[in-house]
Amino acid sequence: MKIAFFTETFLPKVDGIVTRLTKTVQHLVAAGDEVLIVCPEGGPDTYMGARVVGVPAMPLPLYPELKLALPRPAVSEALEAFEPHLVHVVNPAVLGLGGIWLAKTRGFPLVASYHTHLPKYLEHYGMGMLEPLLWELLKAAHNQASLNLCTSTAMVQELSEKGIQHTDLWQRGVDTELFRPELRSEDARRRLLGGHSDTGKLLLYIGRLSAEKQIERIRPVLEAMPDARLALVGDGPHRQQLEAHFSGLPANFVGYLAGEELAAAYASGDAFLFPSSTETLGLVLLEAMAAGCPVVGANRGGIPDIVTDGVNGCLYEPDGDDDGAASLTAATRRLLGDPAERQALRQAARAEAERWGWAGATDQLRAYYGRLLAGEPLRLVA
Repeated sequence: MKIAFFTETFLPKVDGIVTRLTKTVQHLVAAGDEVLIVCPEGGPDTYMGARVVGVPAMPLPLYPELKLALPRPAVSEALEAFEPHLVHVVNPAVLGLGGIWLAKTRGFPLVASYHTHLPKYLEHYGMGMLEPLLWELLKAAHNQASLNLCTSTAMVQELSEKGIQHTDLWQRGVDTELFRPELRSEDARRRLLGGHSDTGKLLLYIGRLSAEKQIERIRPVLEAMPDARLALVGDGPHRQQLEAHFSGLPANFVGYLAGEELAAAYASGDAFLFPSSTETLGLVLLEAMAAGCPVVGANRGGIPDIVTDGVNGCLYEPDGDDDGAASLTAATRRLLGDPAERQALRQAARAEAERWGWAGATDQLRAYYGRLLAGEPLRLVA
């Protein structure tokens, strides 16, 4: 098959969407498919055998890490020269809308996928009143596609309820060869602790430092547990505010890590806290579980697809007058309370992660593509 991807985000940016897309491209090319990627400029010209077409872009004012790229004639020319069997638009926004238009006007079968819960992000940037309008725009864009893939059952249901048609599940994936418990090390712990004493209660957050991740909710946990330490791995537009928010507490801002350094960080924490209640999936939770780090996540969105409370991690309730602070603290205490139970959670978390390889997720995606091109019924997941 020849597949053209349009994506609003790609390398060198690091996030869950880029991870899924790069792993998908790797396995598609390995299966013999030809791939074209249209994305904001700044990345490589090729990736794993796929051609990359970079489009000039400008930073989004509220979120400089995200770039708005407007399609240009060169994109249309590249698409026509490639002659794809289908177009897959990832998280359609600006560049993605151009991909939808090009696919529809040229008669290429169209798949779209939903990865970022943008309507829920708005309230964290003071624009919650625009949520109904954004849903209408998303519905208009996604309903151009023959198939709309979501990364969790909760998102399949929510998009369907909002009027987005032809929804189905694109199964999760994680690199269990990179993220593994054996990488736990004292060197990694020292780096994460950043000079703070090691009390055996090293809390870990890995991901974007942005408002919608609700990282501030971890502060009451530190205040309630004076012997806990916090390491925040990653960067983003909210870092300066978070550094002020956690001032005076044993919190260390590590910055970006990658490769085995990142995997060792996951494996070396005592508990992975992920307070965000806006996740369509929460890939970092799967990476932490693969590394054997027991997790606490919100009982919202796609996270309950991954975390079974008391079995392979703990869930907290993010709503309430205290924004879930008491529930998050209680879940963290529960996870750290009994060493034997924590070890059981580690083992169950790793076992859950081992069920979800990127090869299997890409095989499922190729099955969707094949059905679309063959004119067969598209729904794979009951």
